[in-house]
Amino acid sequence: MSDSGDQRNDLQADPENDSSSINYVVLVGSAAIILVIAIWGIIAPSHAGDTIGVVVGWVSEGLGWYYILLATAFLVFVIFVAVSKYGRITLGPPGSTPDYKLFTWGAMLFAAGIGIDLMFFSVSEPVTQYLDPPEGAPESLQAAKDAVVWALFHYGITGWAMYALMGMTLGYFAYRRGLPLAIRSALYPLIGKRIHGRAGHAVDIAAALGTVFGIATSLGIGVVQLNFGLYFLFGVPQGTAAQIGLIALAVLMATVSAVSGVDKGIKRLSQINVVLALVLMVYILFVGDPVYLLNGLVLNIGDYLSGFSEMTLNTFAYDRPTDWLNAWTLFFWAWWIAWAPFVGLFLARISRGRTIRQFVAATLIIPFLFTAAFLSVFGNSALKLVRDGNAEFGQNAANAPEQGFYSLLAQYPGITFSAGLATVVGLLFYVTSADSGALVLSNLTSRLPKPTSESAPWLRVFWSIVIGLLTLGMLIVGGVTTLQNATIVMGLPFSVVMVLIMWGLYKALRTENPDDPRFLPGDSKDRQDEALSTR
Repeated sequence: MSDSGDQRNDLQADPENDSSSINYVVLVGSAAIILVIAIWGIIAPSHAGDTIGVVVGWVSEGLGWYYILLATAFLVFVIFVAVSKYGRITLGPPGSTPDYKLFTWGAMLFAAGIGIDLMFFSVSEPVTQYLDPPEGAPESLQAAKDAVVWALFHYGITGWAMYALMGMTLGYFAYRRGLPLAIRSALYPLIGKRIHGRAGHAVDIAAALGTVFGIATSLGIGVVQLNFGLYFLFGVPQGTAAQIGLIALAVLMATVSAVSGVDKGIKRLSQINVVLALVLMVYILFVGDPVYLLNGLVLNIGDYLSGFSEMTLNTFAYDRPTDWLNAWTLFFWAWWIAWAPFVGLFLARISRGRTIRQFVAATLIIPFLFTAAFLSVFGNSALKLVRDGNAEFGQNAANAPEQGFYSLLAQYPGITFSAGLATVVGLLFYVTSADSGALVLSNLTSRLPKPTSESAPWLRVFWSIVIGLLTLGMLIVGGVTTLQNATIVMGLPFSVVMVLIMWGLYKALRTENPDDPRFLPGDSKDRQDEALSTR
């Protein structure tokens, strides 16, 4: 569909936002809500835990189908856009080139999108799905085949499609249409200049709330796992005191990294993190049973691909395992949604110059390949131990998931090396999630003059502290389970915003004409301006 120059030029940045400043409405509104919930959890943990439990029960019983259908819709939409003629559109003016090389870009998008929770669930989920599957006989051959596949499903392309939707939308409106790099910009085709008023503030507040709870869940998981790792290595006691110390350490390291900016702190930590995680995975692959693990990897990917459509829309309507859905699929879909504004903003920030097709393909494929290998190697290693008769390990991994990863490493030689490396990898995953989150939240609560601008350093410090306080509050309320439940609840409001974002992007793309050679990637800015003036 062709457009006029007036239509296209109407989607430009508001001139009132040309100077960098703090968006105090979004900052105060989101921070106040988060701090109230954090203090509530610290002061009245029982009341907070009971209330969250009631709400999550209502959401899962009444809206479980909604989460499942929505996740499927996001995946279908991003694939449709990527393979359509709109996939040739550049996230930037024609002629722009990527800011980062492929490895650096892939490392940053992976490290931002996956945290220490990958280590947490890579052992515990396959073992749990084997011992207590959602359907079928426990500890059967079919349960063993399905166990890692369920983990791949929860960490697979469905979740990354939510990141891709947010990233390509924000990158498109910021780099192609000249709007601020903010969630509200995606709604311009729907509500026009009202994005700069109350409606826009409400959208950004919802994004900030979802983001903070999504990050707090990862950090809460990370605190529990790192606490056990330090106990395993050095005898550091497990408990609130050690967890407070770890949260303080994360806040400090995240602050230093976030203040350094994307090109220094976050980029370097992401690269180091991915390399060390690969070393750890390859080590377990070769000290274990390489042939068995490689066979398992191929089988898992094949089963994932062949059963994907059935798993995607499986609401278990006839025999509903409510507790299982709350703990796994519904939690993961809400978690991905909660992380979508955070990761989407970050991916858009680092993806200028990529075409939509390149962006979607890389976002869906690169992280999934690494995640599939990591989950398969560690998941199948754990399953082999359980199926060979180590029932104690299986129960420990299922009932105390923070211990499962280290308990698996203890079954192989070189435990000091592998456990030490796992702790370093976990700490880096932990910090990259926290620093990326602080950076994005500070940008989200600011008015930046251009998409590549960064917010005030003090604001990044502030958000690091707020994330730490919320993590502490939710851990006091009820640990990881409460964080999971809170994520299911807080992801709900932003899921509605994501539907509007999808609609807004589609409406804007229809005003593009990628078939016009004057708008193909590689055209110069002068050619673009000339084309606009003659349309």
